[in-house]
Amino acid sequence: MTPTALRVRFPHDDGFHSDLKRGVAAYFERTGRLPHGGRAMHVKTAAILGWFAASYGLLLAVGGASAWLAVGLTVSLALATAGIGFAVMHDANHGAYSRSPRVNRAVGLALDFIGASSYVWRFKHNVQHHTYANVAGQDADIDAEPFLRLSSAQRRRALHRWQGGYAWLLYGVLALKWWLVDDVVDLVRGTIGGHPYPRPRGRELLAVFAGKVTFVCWALVVPLLIHRSAWPLALFVLGAFVLGVVMSAVFQLAHAVSGAEFQAPGGDGRMPTGWAEHQVRSTVDFAPSSRVLAWYLGGLNFQVEHHLFPGVCHVHYPALAATVEETCRAHGIPYRALPSLRAAISAHHRHLRALGAPALAEA
Repeated sequence: MTPTALRVRFPHDDGFHSDLKRGVAAYFERTGRLPHGGRAMHVKTAAILGWFAASYGLLLAVGGASAWLAVGLTVSLALATAGIGFAVMHDANHGAYSRSPRVNRAVGLALDFIGASSYVWRFKHNVQHHTYANVAGQDADIDAEPFLRLSSAQRRRALHRWQGGYAWLLYGVLALKWWLVDDVVDLVRGTIGGHPYPRPRGRELLAVFAGKVTFVCWALVVPLLIHRSAWPLALFVLGAFVLGVVMSAVFQLAHAVSGAEFQAPGGDGRMPTGWAEHQVRSTVDFAPSSRVLAWYLGGLNFQVEHHLFPGVCHVHYPALAATVEETCRAHGIPYRALPSLRAAISAHHRHLRALGAPALAEA
C-alpha cells in the first residue's frame, strides 16, 4: 500500500491535548482577551497594505528613473507581499483574523490578490499540512521530489548531495511555480499531493479566476502599459524570486530542520503518538524573543503554538508559548525552540545536507 493510499489515524488523546486546551483557556479567561486579532490585527493589516501600496505606487511612478531605485522598490514590494501572506491572509484563512466568518473569507482573498488560490491553499495547508505535518506522502509541504529530499522516507537521488546549496535557488522559483503551475494542476486534477479534494464551483471558482486575473493585471499588465519596455518583466521575475526565497525559508524553518521529527504511520495506518504530540514533535519554534520577526512573520516563528491552536490569532502566540512549553515539560514531550533566525537557517542547512548525504540513505 502506498503512503497516499494509507488511511492515517492518530491515537486518542492521552491527556496532553486536554491539558494544553485547559491552559490556553485559562490564559483567555485570565486576560479577558478574545482568540481573534482585534485592533492589533487591524493596525498591522493597515501598515502592511500601506507598505505594499507605497512600494507599488513608487515603483510605477519613479521606478524608470533609476535601475537601482527600481530594484530596491521591487525588493520592498516583494517583502510587503510576503508580509501580506505571513501576517494577514494566513490568520484569515485559518478563521483566526476575526470572529466573523465573512470577514475572514474576505481578508483571506488577499492570497488570491497576490497570485495564489486561497481555496486550494485551505485544503493543502489547513487540512493536509496541519493534520499530517512532516508525514511523507500525506503532507504536500515536504513533497519537493525529485529535486529536494526533505524526509528520510523519500528516495535519495545523486543530485541531493548538493541540495544544501542549490535549494535556495529552487526556493526562488517557488512563487512562479505556485502561481502558474501548482494551482492550475491541482484544480485540473482535483487532487493535492495525490489526495482528492472538492473542486471549486460557483462563486468559489469565480473567485479563483478573478484572483488570477487581478494579480496578472497589477503585477504585469499595468507596469507594461505604463513603461512600455521589458523592464517590468525583469522586475517581475526579480520580485518573484525574492518572494519565493523569503516565503520558502520561513515555512521550511519550522519543520525541515535538524531537531524536527518525521514520524511515519505503522502498517495499519496508526501514528505512534496522538495528534497534539505529533504537532509538537514535528515542529520547531525559532527566534522567540524577536518582536520584529514575530510582527512581520505573523507569529510563524511560533509554529508549535500555531499548529496546536491554528484558530487562535498569532498576536497571542508569544504569551501562549510559556503555557505550551510548561505543558510539554509536564508530559515529558520535547519542546524545541531555536534561539535566532540565523540558528534556524543553519538548522535547515544541516537538515538538507544530512538528507542528501549517501551515508544516511545507506543507513
